[in-house]
Amino acid sequence: MKKHAGAEKKRVKRSPGSASSTARDSASDPPPRKQGVKKDVFQVFAEKVRDNKGLESRWAVMEEARVEYFRGKDFVSFLKNHPECKEILEEDKDLDAEDIANVLLGKNLLVRCDRVTKTLRPGKKKLSTWPAHLEIFREDQGFSETDAFFAWTFEKRHPLWQTLLSFFWPVLTLAICLFPVYPHRCKLIVLYSCAGILLMILSLLFVRAVAFGAMWILLGKRVWFFPNILAEEATLKELFRFWPKKDEEEPPKWTSRLFYTVVAVVVVMLLRRHAPDEAARARYQRRMSNIIDDVLEWSPKLALSGLMENQPPVNITDAAKNSSDAEAGPDHTEDAELDETQDEEVAEDLANSDIKT
Repeated sequence: MKKHAGAEKKRVKRSPGSASSTARDSASDPPPRKQGVKKDVFQVFAEKVRDNKGLESRWAVMEEARVEYFRGKDFVSFLKNHPECKEILEEDKDLDAEDIANVLLGKNLLVRCDRVTKTLRPGKKKLSTWPAHLEIFREDQGFSETDAFFAWTFEKRHPLWQTLLSFFWPVLTLAICLFPVYPHRCKLIVLYSCAGILLMILSLLFVRAVAFGAMWILLGKRVWFFPNILAEEATLKELFRFWPKKDEEEPPKWTSRLFYTVVAVVVVMLLRRHAPDEAARARYQRRMSNIIDDVLEWSPKLALSGLMENQPPVNITDAAKNSSDAEAGPDHTEDAELDETQDEEVAEDLANSDIKT
């Protein structure tokens, strides 16, 4: 019994120490981390859909701001063709396209728009498929497939290449400003590269315009090859698309075609009649070559020391004589000229006397 009581006493003595050590251990443990705020799945879904090239969209002006918008029917067909995008919505992935669009409208990720011009322009059969000017739809901010447009309201994330390009532009600007100090070979490479690119662009635009004019006059068709080559907002694939869009306008009248045919013939005849001759072209080419040579051959050495090296040496005696004549005034100058004339006459008389003798 005594032994049991002693063991019990020892346990009682150890209990405060063990409690304090447990308290110290619990105090030394790091506090539990707070879980990060989970991003809205519909926000992630909207960003994913906007970055996807499968949803056809355009840019327009709405209330003095540029917005990216799409059509309601394109949104429905996009979700049908890309059901994997719905996986982002987790438990709401079974919603149909109309319900998803209404949720996006309710969260102010989308806004329904309407075209500003609702009347047909002269010569048009139907309204523009992608209007350039929009306004907010005032009646009901609900989803619809029929002639309904929806604009994104959040700012689009910029890809990495755009961020790198923003740092590259100042470097390019500085390189353009330092063009005069480039080595001669680098100047030639830059000059002929830029001239070749410019010539290719102008040739493409000229051939494109000639093809359009010929088909419009001969066939009455509006055919623009490379239809997006001058577009402000277009992807790289759309920019170099060769085949033109379908002509949805009415064919032109034969009187208009005849009038522009006469105008084209007159312009060609005037250009041929007033074209410069070979001598004028040679002079112009020589003048341009001299300008280009001046640009290519310029260097900081010429700017600093070239002028000093090309100056003729100054005769100190002549300079002193000219300065003294200027200080003496006009009377002294006239006397000096008279003395020179008398000296010339005396020299002639001496020469004549020597001849006679």
